[in-house]
Amino acid sequence: MIAYLRGRVLRRTDETVVVEAAGVGYEVHLPAVVARAMHTAPDEDGEIALFISHHVTANQPKPLLVGFLREVEQEFFERFITVDGVGPTKAVKAISQPVHVIADAIERKDVGFLRRLPGIGERTAEKIVAALHGKMAKYALLQEMAAEPPPPAEDFRTEVLEVLTRQLGHRQAEARRMVEEALKRNPTIGSAEELFQEVYRAERQATAPNEAATQAG
Repeated sequence: MIAYLRGRVLRRTDETVVVEAAGVGYEVHLPAVVARAMHTAPDEDGEIALFISHHVTANQPKPLLVGFLREVEQEFFERFITVDGVGPTKAVKAISQPVHVIADAIERKDVGFLRRLPGIGERTAEKIVAALHGKMAKYALLQEMAAEPPPPAEDFRTEVLEVLTRQLGHRQAEARRMVEEALKRNPTIGSAEELFQEVYRAERQATAPNEAATQAG
């Protein structure tokens, strides 16, 4: 099972990239949103690092490698393909928008947005919402990466604070504020998943007035 690749880019198309690692060239399929970000991905040595979702089935014996620049995006993909009717090939085409945008649409049950994703029709969009609604708050909070270490904490808050900073790109002070305010609003929270949901709910409510004003304008 290939989970991570780092190496020199040998060849690139709009949908794939061939990465040389330890003398072997691996063909990796890229969702459109990842392909668009690739121009900023190579490091000083001209290498690329990709988190890989690796798929081999009886119906598809040829390995399918799907690449992501961030581990949290790869994790989202793995959840996305658990939906009935959404296999890896369809999911690669469907993820044409940033992960946090798609996750937010799922949490808002925005079937209209989802069915406009490539290869996702009305029925599949409804299945996505039915299967994943309430499980996407973590990914909906995704932002640009922040170059700050995760803050220390205790109990399940440790996981949430670390994910908010290290994986989702929120700054340390911002992440602490989000968690503390969520726990004040709902002291009965008892798990990381519940805390992510409460944080997401508050952030969504905070941005709603601005979105409404923009649409009105």
